[in-house]
Amino acid sequence: MSETQENRNQTPFLLEMLEIEKNFPGVKALDHARLQVRPGTVHALMGENGAGKSTLMKCLFGIYTRDQGTVMMNGEPVTFSSPRDALDNGVAMVHQELNQVLRRSVMENVWLGRFPTTKLGTVDTRKMYADTQEIFKKLEIDVDPKEIIGTLSVSKRQMVEIAKAVSYNAKILVLDEPTSSLTEDEVEHLFRIMKQLTGEGVGIIYISHKMDEILRISDDVTIMRDGQWIATQPASELTKEKIIRLMVGREMTNQFPPKNNEVGEVLLDVQNLSGLYEPTCHEVSFQLHRGEVLGVAGLVGSRRTELLNTLFGYFTRGGGQVTMNGETIQNVTTAEARKNGFALITEERRATGIFGENSILFNSVIANVDAYGKPFLNGKKMAKDTDWVIDSIKVKTPGKKTLIKSLSGGNQQKVIIGRWLLTNPEVLLLDEPTRGIDVGAKYEIYQLILSLAEQGKGIMMVSSEMPELLGICDRILVMSNGRLAGIVERGKDFGNIPGEQETIMALAAKYV
Repeated sequence: MSETQENRNQTPFLLEMLEIEKNFPGVKALDHARLQVRPGTVHALMGENGAGKSTLMKCLFGIYTRDQGTVMMNGEPVTFSSPRDALDNGVAMVHQELNQVLRRSVMENVWLGRFPTTKLGTVDTRKMYADTQEIFKKLEIDVDPKEIIGTLSVSKRQMVEIAKAVSYNAKILVLDEPTSSLTEDEVEHLFRIMKQLTGEGVGIIYISHKMDEILRISDDVTIMRDGQWIATQPASELTKEKIIRLMVGREMTNQFPPKNNEVGEVLLDVQNLSGLYEPTCHEVSFQLHRGEVLGVAGLVGSRRTELLNTLFGYFTRGGGQVTMNGETIQNVTTAEARKNGFALITEERRATGIFGENSILFNSVIANVDAYGKPFLNGKKMAKDTDWVIDSIKVKTPGKKTLIKSLSGGNQQKVIIGRWLLTNPEVLLLDEPTRGIDVGAKYEIYQLILSLAEQGKGIMMVSSEMPELLGICDRILVMSNGRLAGIVERGKDFGNIPGEQETIMALAAKYV
């Protein structure tokens, strides 16, 4: 054993989770899982969607009660009865799906449930503002504490949530897919914060599917599969290929499926499309063909999401013309867009995608409810269609009556995609469809997207991951500050030439 390895083994653990078991009806979510985190380190927790990562963290954070096993902090056994109990004892968690009070201020969200008070018992807003400013200054976060949090971008809301976790003086900080909505500069900012915290002895559990990040910032990596611990190794001894092999239990030589779709005639013709209210898109023109996967690239704030929302009737159109199959359409409302053959998979699953307190069956059929009869719904047909969603898209679930909120993020996304496929759309608008999804589930979704393109569907896909856009798209539309900056055509070596990525990034900054 090397001296480095020997020293590492002698280092006391800040957190130990040993032989953790958790059962739900019909499924064993955790099977003797374990995690050991050293103080002052970044410990990556990896695995496919459904591997048990989130369940393990919920058992730590007091959201779930473990059925068996031991949790220790600094060598002392602990059991947290609630998230507040965990926070009060030095464990904080920043969830991938943000849970914030959108109509309240930033500082109220940071101090929710523990507002400072005056001697008279009223909320001390002056102290709350000053304390928030102090944390933001320490973390170099440029946000006004008095601003309404719902008006901020997802990336800024994410940074506020991280600041909130830091405000608890946590010794264990769990970050679940923290960079999924961040720009490159914001990612670097987050990494500086993490380095600052580990320098103070904080142990960071970092959940991500971005392997370049994992290999760059992690000290240790734990891999889980099917609820079980598979391996824990120093990040310095791992490669992407080895991580993938441990995660999926098989070799994955190709990151993207082969493209066999044929681009056909024009399906959608968009001319000078603008939204009515800011922030929005301005005079965007393009064509979408049958059988085409049209990527939409751009920096955070480029109005990619606004473009899709305006096409779908969720945002009010301010100008421009849209024709589909040669006929002018308005899509004044989302209901009209659905009737015209449009489907939209939104970026934020929890906020605008799933009905968390309802079953997979409900979430599968809700967009197509008119097809199941009036005034009485055909339960057998709904159950049959839900089974089709589960089987055809490989949703990991005990059954159709399971609450969708209990599924992993990737399986929730699969249900949402299946929901819209039941409406038999001609145009699919996908906003970050693989956000927070592991490499195995991503491949399955890529296969699904390309299969739909082979059927002649027209697909627009917003993505912040350049390899993803280059890997499965036929052309890439680049947005910059609400305007169309250019369209990159698919060439012979599309995606293999560094210059193409540089071209896309230059276009993305064109109007900034």
